[in-house]
Amino acid sequence: MRYRILGIAQTEDHGTVTTPGGPRLRALLAALALRPGRVVTPDTLIDEVWAEDPPRDAPAALQALVGRLRRTVGKDAVGSAPGGYRLEAGREDVDLYVFERLVRQGTEALEGGDAATAARRLDEAL
Repeated sequence: MRYRILGIAQTEDHGTVTTPGGPRLRALLAALALRPGRVVTPDTLIDEVWAEDPPRDAPAALQALVGRLRRTVGKDAVGSAPGGYRLEAGREDVDLYVFERLVRQGTEALEGGDAATAARRLDEAL
């Protein structure tokens, strides 16, 4: 599974792209994808999903939203762990981190005088 958070938050699985419905569901996906493989506390997720207007029972609303996300991206994609939730993915599964790596490689190649490699990496990043 690949996660796209540059632009509208989406998932891609074997060529099939899915856009989770609703801005809060996409915000939750993005918040988790920013920290792939790491546990994110409910308080952090609530802050990032609802910003300054959380619902009265924000922890329960978050649980419901996590359930919806699991139904959308697959139940094994979002794990529960002591202290929060975790996207079961690595940095190479998230477009943001792939982009950053490719830009870094392209920049290093350009600084090293290898324009051809720089062009390939930067084109791939785009």
